[in-house]
Amino acid sequence: MVRIAIISAALIGSLGLAGCDVDKTQEGDVSLPKYSVEKEKEGNVTLPKYDVKTPDVNVTTEQKTIEVPTIKKEEKTIEVPKVEVTPADEKK
Repeated sequence: MVRIAIISAALIGSLGLAGCDVDKTQEGDVSLPKYSVEKEKEGNVTLPKYDVKTPDVNVTTEQKTIEVPTIKKEEKTIEVPKVEVTPADEKK
């Protein structure tokens, strides 16, 4: 059910983009700022050292009996969204 919803959303999105009518109305321009960076002194980084003693962790499994609910599968009719797209060049 979730898979159908995801596929439907992707299809609707692609139809929406395909139905657009785009006209360029203005030229664009990008002028980036220029920066100058100078090194004022040499750097040095020394990180502290630590001796760390970690705990021992043992992971094992064991058999346990538990109650597990079961689900009965059935068909049901439900309402789902229906989307109709009219491309921009076909609008009246």
